[in-house]
Amino acid sequence: MNHGTGLNSSNEYSPERRSSRWYNLVRLLVPGLNLKRWLVLGAAGISIVSVGIAFLARRALALNFPDFLPGYLEGVFLLGVGFASIVIALYGLYRSLGPLILASTSINRGIANTIYTRRSLGRGPRIVVIGGGTGLSVLLKGLKRQTDNLTAIVTVGDDGGSSGRLRKEMGILPPGDFRNCLVAMSDAETLLQDLFQYRFDQGDGLKGHSFGNLFIVAMTNVTDSFEQALLVSSQVLGVRGSIVPATTANLQLSAELANGTVIDGESNISEAGGDIRRLHIVPADAAAHPPAVEAIANADFIVIGPGSLYTSILPNLVVGGINDALRTTRATKIYVCNVVTQMGETEDYSVADHHEALVRHTFPEIVDYVVANNRMFQLGSRYFGNVVRIDDRTLKYARLYTGDLTNADFPARHDSEKLAQVLMDVYHETRKARTSSKAAMSEK
Repeated sequence: MNHGTGLNSSNEYSPERRSSRWYNLVRLLVPGLNLKRWLVLGAAGISIVSVGIAFLARRALALNFPDFLPGYLEGVFLLGVGFASIVIALYGLYRSLGPLILASTSINRGIANTIYTRRSLGRGPRIVVIGGGTGLSVLLKGLKRQTDNLTAIVTVGDDGGSSGRLRKEMGILPPGDFRNCLVAMSDAETLLQDLFQYRFDQGDGLKGHSFGNLFIVAMTNVTDSFEQALLVSSQVLGVRGSIVPATTANLQLSAELANGTVIDGESNISEAGGDIRRLHIVPADAAAHPPAVEAIANADFIVIGPGSLYTSILPNLVVGGINDALRTTRATKIYVCNVVTQMGETEDYSVADHHEALVRHTFPEIVDYVVANNRMFQLGSRYFGNVVRIDDRTLKYARLYTGDLTNADFPARHDSEKLAQVLMDVYHETRKARTSSKAAMSEK
């Protein structure tokens, strides 16, 4: 008995492997991949060249081709042999070159699956996500599997940690949230993602910094542009979609508490622990980044959150140009409420409280839907805050959409796949409703 190699399961000539190869070949013929036209054109070119060679040989050598089959069967026979040869040649090339190309790509998929996936995602909806912090990167991990037409609009108010130090010392936009988005939207190998997230734990001047932050800063200096640095970093990591700042202004946050106290600085707001009544940005007239405004105008649907309500989400929405773009867009707008409350910002907030804070800082129709978690659970001692509750208040200007959105391993966070699927369900529901409404109007 052979206990060693398990050849039947790994042999490239096994029935399973052969069927997989044929499946990939057939999948390349799915409509919309822009491959069949080139295959047909190539085959036609080969045929024309062959006929041309035959004519030249016949003229030059005065050849008379014998009739070895009656009627037109010779032509049919030769065409059949020619096409069979082309198919066999293409299949042979796929078998020979496929493993080599696969070994050099950053994603562990076959050629056919890669082409099929990217072409399909390229036809996906134009999605814009607005926010910052961990919540934004969690959402992007799920949505990148739904579309390649994905734009993340990221807050620039961070002034703490590595980002805050680099912002003060180098005079650039805080890179931390952008780094997290790059990794979340990346198709790069895990090792490269881990490298970007690696944080130095020692070294004079290096301790506390992440490699990705330093990379973005260095690329900004090389290209003389933070936006160009993001573009180059996206290419390095194989990012699906684009990442843009809400504004390129040197934005500072200021929170006015219910007792009249004013707290300056993003990193100080949560630590103050007061009841926040109003968030302000300095400068108040900070200009929106034009690519962010353009993305909102062209979006099919827009997702706001999840993330820290006062320090990650609202700093984007109170930028004048972003606010105006959200007022005029025809896209479906969705707010994703956090799973748990945040100490120092949203203690004891319900879903309705989160929505009211959005409306108070912007305008009543800021979102069409609010997506919230409806799974109640015990957080335990390792988490601060409480599970955001759904009370009996009706949202005045939005429709509530709920579901179990929690991550099994980290219940205080959203599950990327669950959240992305719920958002796509809402999008398709609104799309069907609009189509039905247009049909009804046309009938009238």
